[in-house]
Amino acid sequence: MTLTIPNFDYHRIPVDDGVELNAAVGGSGSPIMLLHGFPQTHLMWRHVAAALAADHTVIVPDLRGYGSSDKPDDDGETYSKRTMGADAVKLAAALGHERFALVGHDRGALVAFRAAMDHPDAVTHAAFLDVLPTLDSWTALHGASGAVGFHLYLMAQPSGLPETMIANSADAFFGYFLDLWTKNPEAIPEKYRRAYLEASAAAVPSIVADYRATAGIDITLDQADADLGAQLRMPVSVVQQDWGAALGYDATALWKRWAPNLAHYTTDAGHFMAEESPTEIEAVIRELLAR
Repeated sequence: MTLTIPNFDYHRIPVDDGVELNAAVGGSGSPIMLLHGFPQTHLMWRHVAAALAADHTVIVPDLRGYGSSDKPDDDGETYSKRTMGADAVKLAAALGHERFALVGHDRGALVAFRAAMDHPDAVTHAAFLDVLPTLDSWTALHGASGAVGFHLYLMAQPSGLPETMIANSADAFFGYFLDLWTKNPEAIPEKYRRAYLEASAAAVPSIVADYRATAGIDITLDQADADLGAQLRMPVSVVQQDWGAALGYDATALWKRWAPNLAHYTTDAGHFMAEESPTEIEAVIRELLAR
């Protein structure tokens, strides 16, 4: 059974040579795009998207390399966040929206960050859920507490070993994160959990390439912006679990360096907050759009 977001229309939209994105589109009004994280698909937004569609045009794609979107071979830049961010801008334009609000969770938040940095004339508002910018993520992961990010180091390794290891135990690997990072398991019913596992198992090379880029080219891109003092000038909202203290940093201060027009929130929900606490996340997005 193919799961969809009810009352949303589905499209395949070309965004690059030989690359089409699977995208659900619903509602009417000012446009907002929602980008999913790991190890999930666009379906993680099903509750928030339906609520926002009451008065917005809501665009919910699978990222390149994930879900039902195309999964091109990696040439070193194929899964850079610059490339994936450009996908978002091209997708919106193909649907008739030159300017739009952008919200990302986890990997999708890194894509949204790069899209907002590279395309400030297109992204009017930006929200990032439970992530730090790439440079800050690597700096925060140090010592024994950095073990929480073991998967980042595994998928940063050269091509071959991580793909083989993960593919040989895909359900155990991806399921580990779905279970570990969820405070309320009922928020991800079995049919959605199974859909995430099946989609991830079918996308191991591209998921690894996405993470490998974050240990390589994405650092280069963020560092170049940091060296220039570049910042996000649009209104920005960030929602995170309160794990900054545990890892020894001030999350609000880190984000403020990148986004002076910042509203920073912490949540009692787990990592998959759009499913565990959709009303809270909808409210944050609506507050962002009102700024």
